[in-house]
Amino acid sequence: MTILLIVIGVIILWFIFAYNSFVRLNNRVKEAWSDIEVQLKRRYDLIPNIMESVKGYAKHESGVFEKVTEARTRAMGAESKGDMKEIAKAENMLAGTLKTLFAVAENYPTLRATENFQKLQDELSDTENKIQAARRFYNGNVRDFNTKVETFPSNLIAKIFSFAAKEFFDIDEKGPEGQPVTVKF
Repeated sequence: MTILLIVIGVIILWFIFAYNSFVRLNNRVKEAWSDIEVQLKRRYDLIPNIMESVKGYAKHESGVFEKVTEARTRAMGAESKGDMKEIAKAENMLAGTLKTLFAVAENYPTLRATENFQKLQDELSDTENKIQAARRFYNGNVRDFNTKVETFPSNLIAKIFSFAAKEFFDIDEKGPEGQPVTVKF
């Protein structure tokens, strides 16, 4: 009888520990996603300033500006929907259009020399680095969470409480972010 009570007590303690570890990992994933959102917002806020700086020098490059604006709007819209695949796709497209914008700016030495443009470019570069770091942090937390969801015996707790595997925030190597920039005049 005592052994049975001990076994039941150990099972209950394991059950509580396993559930709490899922909650802890899930909250880490949410925190990591929040870090990404902060950096994406910062990027969204910088883009119009950079575009205004470049517009003054490259008036005939309106197609580039339209693509950047469209990609920014799409990325902001995808983020509000919360679908990880759409967000990643839209962010990859935005990163690709930003590369094109900076490639255009490279053709204007006086623009590159202006302090305002240089500062904006440095801020955006810093933001891109922070987005990459936040992405790695998020993906690391997703990996830990998914490992717990998929391994035995914790997968039993995951099924009982509907903890499902999360999606990674990946870069599409075939998409615009994974490709070199080509500029044609």
